[in-house]
Amino acid sequence: MSDDFIAFAPPDIGDQEVAAVVDALRSGWVTRGPRCAQFEEAAQALVQAPAALAVNSGTAAMHLALEAAGIGPGDEVIVPAMTFCSTALVVEHVRATPVLVDVEVDTLNIDPTAVERAITPKTRAIMPVHFAGHPVDLDAIHALAQAHGLLVLEDAAHAIGAAWRGAPIGSGPNPVAFSFYATKNLCTGEGGLLTGSDELVARARLLSLHGMDRDAWRRYERGGRWRYDVAASGWKYNMTDIQAALGLVQLERFEQMQAARRTVVSWYRERLAGAATGDLLSLPSERPDVIHAWHLFVIQLNLAALKIDRDAVIEQMSAAGIGTSVHFIPLHQHSHFRDTHGWQASDVPVCEVAADRVLSLPLHPRLQENQVDRVCDALLDILERGRR
Repeated sequence: MSDDFIAFAPPDIGDQEVAAVVDALRSGWVTRGPRCAQFEEAAQALVQAPAALAVNSGTAAMHLALEAAGIGPGDEVIVPAMTFCSTALVVEHVRATPVLVDVEVDTLNIDPTAVERAITPKTRAIMPVHFAGHPVDLDAIHALAQAHGLLVLEDAAHAIGAAWRGAPIGSGPNPVAFSFYATKNLCTGEGGLLTGSDELVARARLLSLHGMDRDAWRRYERGGRWRYDVAASGWKYNMTDIQAALGLVQLERFEQMQAARRTVVSWYRERLAGAATGDLLSLPSERPDVIHAWHLFVIQLNLAALKIDRDAVIEQMSAAGIGTSVHFIPLHQHSHFRDTHGWQASDVPVCEVAADRVLSLPLHPRLQENQVDRVCDALLDILERGRR
């Protein structure tokens, strides 16, 4: 990338993170070990979780949660259309059936009324996604789950640091899966965290390392015992101490990085307010009963007012030296899900309309005010020239 290119979402990694990773490399212990245990404890404290398990991805966390909860063949799991493919794929991995539902117009989160309509005698779980970092209406979701005896597994890949009515996302006993991928608010390169009840997390811990009842650190540390038992059929989903070393520094800086994100959001809102009132675009929602994690800043273009489409806007933004993205290509638009489940646009009309309108603008802690000015100037110029 050239120096004047504004990247969409580079990780905020500084000298502290580099030094911590070097220390881990020099320690003689680079796989799961003491740093992972420290990271789990610190991340658990951040989200006020009953228990926590660090793994190698948010996808792994979701998969382990479904397995630990006993979801399997013949079961249905309700998922929103506006999400990354892994939300539905992990349901398929446990041989259950994902059931697609629509999203809310303003937040693009799962619509509780659509969830209620989709519940059948085969439904075993609901998987709400906290889209862009805006919490789902958890009161409505948990009420439905309680009424029908369902598991709630939250896909919180975007939502570290978010809260619903004062309660941090991840603080409840139900399973919650976080992602620490390169673009996320807290980055370990690749990585994830599963929170939930002591019982569920203990089962997931066993499954996360081949079903072995003793990990390498507990076998080879001073005084450790070499013998172990494979007590279940598991996977290789553990986090490494290299990742945890990076994550521990990120946790120390987390509130500072979140504050920087909120400042960037305030700049965007100020610069784009006129275009929103002028009916060229819609700004992302932030309801009064939430703390938004602001993983993404997703605008929606008013295509009825434009003679160009969203993809043309992206191309012109790129030509201006600005990186953008689209969150997401909805599940029903992917050939695998269409062919496997027969999902169609008519199943999720709100999501289908939003799919052509959503545009994610650059958002990360190191974004400067003059860069936000440049993003907004370029966007507004493109939209004005593309006005009908």
